Amino acid sequence: MRPDEQDAAYLWDMLEAATAVRRISAGVSLARYETNEMLRMAVERGLEIIGEAAGHVSGEFRAAHPEIPWRRIVAQRNVLAHAYGSILNQRIWQVVTDDLPELIRLLEPLMPSPPPEAV
Repeated sequence: MRPDEQDAAYLWDMLEAATAVRRISAGVSLARYETNEMLRMAVERGLEIIGEAAGHVSGEFRAAHPEIPWRRIVAQRNVLAHAYGSILNQRIWQVVTDDLPELIRLLEPLMPSPPPEAV
């Protein structure tokens, strides 16, 4: 199932945020991540954006793509936004290093071609 225009916008947000988080965390160790407040906050914000956008993707599209862990993505966003006192750096780092590459791989083929740029 190809996304409609609204779902496509949310999928683009997810993909862009996931790609940005992977880019800013490239070559960084868990130890460095844990001691770099700016990096932690940037990664957490990127994961919040991914989760917020995932929560807005239509139920029909989510049902058509069960390979994407929609509920886990939204749940992670909720922890970051509402239970921030219980954030585990090791768990966030696992998401960044293990889960985001897979999410990117799953999202890329679902993306419609970007619109041609206006001249």
